[in-house]
Amino acid sequence: QAQHVASGGGLVQAGDSLTLSCVEPGAIFYTTGWFRQAPGKAHEFVASIHGTGNAPTYAAAVKGRFTISRDRAKHTVYLQMNNLIAEDTAVYRCASKVGVGPLTDSSQYDFWAQGTQVTVSS
Repeated sequence: QAQHVASGGGLVQAGDSLTLSCVEPGAIFYTTGWFRQAPGKAHEFVASIHGTGNAPTYAAAVKGRFTISRDRAKHTVYLQMNNLIAEDTAVYRCASKVGVGPLTDSSQYDFWAQGTQVTVSS
């Protein structure tokens, strides 16, 4: 079975930008989201977007700095991260869900990519 593939992480300085990519298998998902987990912290919702490419949703911590988008032709969801801060350091994972349910609840997501590390030095 094809897997989601996340990429684009790296080591950057505070104030820099990164764009993460999530390639999905050729299926239609209700919603795709990005989550992150920092060492010693719980899994945290970052952003999500509907399968149509509409209705982006953001966590308060990233709103105004991050932008989620979807290229349906490429089966890819992007997370553009601007003005990165040290608190954004985490392993980022994308995930997709096939049903309705709370967008911010990671247990509602059915298919997950491996993580991509984002490290922001201050």
